[in-house]
Amino acid sequence: MHVEHLLSDESLGLRPLWAPDPLLRREISGVTVTDLEDPARFVRAGEVVLSGLVWWTPGEGRRRTERFVAALRDADAAVLLAGEETHGSVPGEVVAACAQHGIPVAAVPADVMFRAVTDTVYLRQWGEVSRGHALPENVRGRLGALLAEGAGPAEVLGACFAHLRPDVVAYLLTPAGRTVAATEGAPALAPAEAAARPAESGGATVPVEADAVDPYGSWRLYLPEPDAVPPRLLHEAAAVLARCHAAEARAVAADRRAADRLGALLAGAGEAASGEPASVEGALRDCRLPVQGPYRVLVATADPVGGAGGPAPGAGATAALAEVLAGAGAAAVGALPDGTAFAVVPGDAPPAGPGAVWPLVAACAPARALHGGTGTPAESRADLPGALTEARYALDSARHTAPGASLLTDAAGLTSVGALLTGVPAQVRAAYSRGVLGPLLDPANAFALPLLETLAVFLNCDGSWARAAEALHVHVNTVHYRVRRIEHFTGRDLSRLADRLDLWAALLCHA
Repeated sequence: MHVEHLLSDESLGLRPLWAPDPLLRREISGVTVTDLEDPARFVRAGEVVLSGLVWWTPGEGRRRTERFVAALRDADAAVLLAGEETHGSVPGEVVAACAQHGIPVAAVPADVMFRAVTDTVYLRQWGEVSRGHALPENVRGRLGALLAEGAGPAEVLGACFAHLRPDVVAYLLTPAGRTVAATEGAPALAPAEAAARPAESGGATVPVEADAVDPYGSWRLYLPEPDAVPPRLLHEAAAVLARCHAAEARAVAADRRAADRLGALLAGAGEAASGEPASVEGALRDCRLPVQGPYRVLVATADPVGGAGGPAPGAGATAALAEVLAGAGAAAVGALPDGTAFAVVPGDAPPAGPGAVWPLVAACAPARALHGGTGTPAESRADLPGALTEARYALDSARHTAPGASLLTDAAGLTSVGALLTGVPAQVRAAYSRGVLGPLLDPANAFALPLLETLAVFLNCDGSWARAAEALHVHVNTVHYRVRRIEHFTGRDLSRLADRLDLWAALLCHA
């Protein structure tokens, strides 16, 4: 369907305001309805943009118009259909801006519902490709209407196969094994089983190829019985579901922006437009989270395995964390100002659920190690910044403990000095070790290595001279001599518990 076909549809009564012939031959890819002042993130190339121009006001119309129309140009929209109901007519400066940026524009009469336009586009698109299609015409019409209404994947999946025999079993699965939707009566699949199923022989799997979908949350259409549905129909169903997936991705993007604002507040970087600190309570409401605790906070990064190049550690981690928590109910998932992914989840349950799914999600992108951390429960919203600090410390511990493998660490599990030190930044650990051990770390000194070894063995033997001598295969007098040398170079007294702890921690930081 081309722009000219839509503008010439007499049933809609659209009035072209600026529409040069070359641009009228542009093919339409879909429809987006928006009244955001900057809709660029929600518009795909070739789409019809329907707007009631609620964002336009006479006082600031020119500035807002420029921002809106420039966003449509950057997104490569096919045409702007501007509603006349809000202002009585389409403001002239909107038409002028469209002409300047090369965006065809037409007026939508006040008595024409936007729903009529979306239905026309989607039904016409299905009608144009009807030749050679396996989906019956009435099914294509029903699917087009569902897409226009913003129906969810379960309803769209069911409608794809409703005209076939009633026992057809079909699943929408993510690579991590989450069941997005299933046909009525389909047996439930455990995540590990669902992740492995598409790779098994005997079933039929078709990727649902939506634009800009990350490797963690992509969809696959899977049928256990490969002959239950004709292959051509299966691919057509996947194409319909791709539109559904793209619509969900746009909704998720809006939720992410609200979560990003919450993350900025918890990290101490968020302010309202007035310059006053914004409200955490308001940010929680924007994320559709309860304003009363308790909460759990998780953070994550996706680090290149083996030091390989590529995006920053935060890249992809937000999508991975969203997939981990997709079955957890309400959750706000976004990015902190430094790019680290984070999530706030209502309740105080331990991260056993995320921990079970973590390796399945990590396996979706094997070139990156998915590291995560979680803090102890935040009893109230005032405790959220502290819980975030704990979670970030646990994240640093996970990255240090398993730099080349995926790992989720709970701050509550850091119950030993060695475990606690794994969360200290590497530079701080190295500085502490150098400061405490001093000359024992100097490779140029011949005495350094045997003294360092003796210190480690002596402390491991709980300060027992005899056991240390036996372990080192030296005389006990040698151990006494070396310990005195260690005390001389470090300024510590190994007969004192506090000094022993300092030296032990320094050895752990050096390891």
